[in-house]
Amino acid sequence: MSGYVGRLAPSPTGALHIGNIRTFMIAWLRARTQGGRMILRMEDLDHPRDKPGAAVQAVDDLRWLGFDWDEEYVQSERRQAYHAAIERLHAAGLAYPCICSRKDVERAQSAPHYGEQLRYPGICRGRFLTWEDAAAVHPPCWRFRVEEDTHVEFTDVFAGPYGQDVAQTLGDFPLARDIDGAGYTLAVVVDDAAMDVTEVVRGDDLLPATPAQILVQRALGLPTPDYCHVPLVVGPDGRRLAKRHGDTRIAAYRAAGVSPETIIGRLAESCGWGDGSPVRLQELLPTFSLGTIPAHPLVFNSISPF
Repeated sequence: MSGYVGRLAPSPTGALHIGNIRTFMIAWLRARTQGGRMILRMEDLDHPRDKPGAAVQAVDDLRWLGFDWDEEYVQSERRQAYHAAIERLHAAGLAYPCICSRKDVERAQSAPHYGEQLRYPGICRGRFLTWEDAAAVHPPCWRFRVEEDTHVEFTDVFAGPYGQDVAQTLGDFPLARDIDGAGYTLAVVVDDAAMDVTEVVRGDDLLPATPAQILVQRALGLPTPDYCHVPLVVGPDGRRLAKRHGDTRIAAYRAAGVSPETIIGRLAESCGWGDGSPVRLQELLPTFSLGTIPAHPLVFNSISPF
């Protein structure tokens, strides 16, 4: 095997749908065409939204579609690693407990916020020495301290050059909602480094979240992998796939008798790797290329998809 390490990172907040699979297909082919290793990591830290049985269903759907992997991890079993990272950041003065509510943050906005992410101006900086001090007042979260004029630039493998003034767009962003937990930003940074991931292939909705992750990597002295953000699958209204667009779950297509080759073939056609005829995932290895994937989102009609 080469030194390339990629990953599939489903979340059990719901069933896998067509949009998830298109991105996973690109990630899997990217790794396998380079003779690399593939990791499956179940990102199950969003407990209020996790659906019972969704993790098992996701693994079953992936195997049914022809995916395989070399290692398997579950984030909820790795809390000790996230806690250790928080302790390091706190000791270095780069993480602090914050008791501000979302309403507090909304009131502190001096300009339109960045996408769905509110900018946090550091209201609780220096307010509490420890998590316990903050918890005596209100349930806190951990935040990462972002200095003024902190600008992160990198070149995405698919999207090209990208830059963000993190201080102005995000401010002091959250790391964890409980003392032993971790939010997405911290967990993926710690895990990608521990699992030797060399390239992250994921949807381009996460492109704006990448600079914050790079800051955490730098603060912890961890390597920064390459990033490859690919266009999403959206509904006819241009919004990312959701229940409002109909049932695009893989489980629903399976129940309707649609074959895995049919699903893979249609998605491969959208990436420029065939004419839409049924095909096995492994059979796409000779034709895989990032260069043929359109730069715009794939509009998917769930009414008559196959």
